[in-house]
Amino acid sequence: MSDAPQRKTIMPDNRPIALDQLPATVSAYLESRSAADSASGSEPFTADATVVDDGHTHVGTDAVTAWMGKAVDQYTYTTTPISAEKTGEDRYTVAQHLEGDFPGGEVDLYFRFTLRDGLIQHLVIEP
Repeated sequence: MSDAPQRKTIMPDNRPIALDQLPATVSAYLESRSAADSASGSEPFTADATVVDDGHTHVGTDAVTAWMGKAVDQYTYTTTPISAEKTGEDRYTVAQHLEGDFPGGEVDLYFRFTLRDGLIQHLVIEP
């Protein structure tokens, strides 16, 4: 028997999941965004939530609510879900295809969610 410390291999938890297996909070957020509905406000987010989108970071309820309203008012677009993954404990990534009147007209975006107590604590949106 060796006195050397045992190495533990940590495997990433990235695994594809069906869109209908996403947590209700994530699904509700995506549905509200595809409906371009800002009325839901920051309800799915924690009070100290952070959203990173288009090179800007929005922290807290007021900033997240303002960001959600601006995104709806600025562009008209449609979204088509592509795939979803569970990437760790309370972490999910959803790929969506967007088409609309924003610069470039279409893009595939990755929505990377971190949840806490069933709410969105951190969201990063990036190509």
